[in-house]
Amino acid sequence: MPWRGSRNPYLIWLSEIMLQQTQVSQGTPYYEAFVANYPDVGALAHATEEEVLKLWQGLGYYSRARNLHATAKKVVSEYHGVFPATYKGLLGLPGIGDYTASAIASICYDLPTAVVDGNVFRVLSRIFGIDEPINTPKGARLFKALAQELLDVNRPGEHNQALMEFGALQCKPKNPSCTTCPLADICQAQAHGLVADLPVKLKKVKVTEHHFNFIVPLTAHGATTMELRSDKGIWPKLYQFPLVDSTISLTHETLLSSIDFLFITQDWQWSTMRRYNPEPYVHRLTHKKLFVTFWLLNEASFPGDLLHPEALKALPVPVIIERFISEFTPFRS
Repeated sequence: MPWRGSRNPYLIWLSEIMLQQTQVSQGTPYYEAFVANYPDVGALAHATEEEVLKLWQGLGYYSRARNLHATAKKVVSEYHGVFPATYKGLLGLPGIGDYTASAIASICYDLPTAVVDGNVFRVLSRIFGIDEPINTPKGARLFKALAQELLDVNRPGEHNQALMEFGALQCKPKNPSCTTCPLADICQAQAHGLVADLPVKLKKVKVTEHHFNFIVPLTAHGATTMELRSDKGIWPKLYQFPLVDSTISLTHETLLSSIDFLFITQDWQWSTMRRYNPEPYVHRLTHKKLFVTFWLLNEASFPGDLLHPEALKALPVPVIIERFISEFTPFRS
C-alpha cells in the first residue's frame, strides 16, 4: 500500500476516505491517480468538482468525492493548507468521522486515538469472543472503548496500522490463518469454535429492484445529450442519459407509451428506436438492484446542447453508463 510509512496528513486522509466501503485492491489505482493529478491539498482544492468526480468515476459512493473536495477547499481557505493537528479539529472537516480523524491523528500526529475499522472489529470480536453487533451504536461504543484501552499510547500510529493489517492479512473475514496465528492461544472464538460466527452484524435493509431505461438520442452526426442528476439519491451530480425509471421491465411498446418517455421526448423527433443491450445490465448498489437497458433513438433532433463523443467522455458518469459509452462503437471513435 503506497501510503504506508507516510505521515503526510493529506496522503493518509486521501487513502482513508478512498478505502471506506472499498477494497484495497480496487482503491489503490484511484489513490495513485489522485496523487498524480493532485499531489497536495491545494491542487485538489483548486480542481473543479466535475474534474474530481470524473477521476473518482467507478469508485462508487460519490458523496465521498464531494466531501473530499469540500474538505480540501476548507483546509486551504481556513487552515492555510495545513490539516488540523487535533482530533476535534479533524472531526470538523466534511466527511471525516471518528475513524478517519483517529487514523490521521494517530498516524500523523502521534495522538493516542484508537482506530476502529472493519478489520479491528473482527480482530477484537474474535479474540475477546464479543457477540455484540458491530453495526449498532452500543456495539460501536463498546469496541471503541476496548480499542482505546488496548492502544499503545507511545506508538499509537504504528499500533493502529498493525491492528488493521493483522485483520486484513491474518484474521481475514473468510478462511483466516488460525493455525499460524500468534494470538491463537488467547482467541476466544478459536477456543469455542466461533471464528465463522464473529463478528456479528445485523442484517441489512431489503434491497429494492428498479428497471432503468436510458434513452440515448443520436443525431445523424453521432451527437447526443445528457442531463445532470440532482445532489440527492444515487449518483449525485453525475451525468446520465434521460431516464425512464420503472418497477417492471419495459418492452419497446410499453416504453413508447409510458408517461415518462412521452414527457422526455415531447419536443424530440427521430426515425427509429432500438434496444442496444438485448439483456439488461445488472448493477448492484447498497439498497438497490438495477436492471439497466439503453434505448437508441436514431437520426434524432432535440432541443438543448449537442454532445459529441469527445465531450461525452469528459463528463463524470455512473460506471454503468461509462460501460455503455466505452462499448458503443460510435462513441469510441
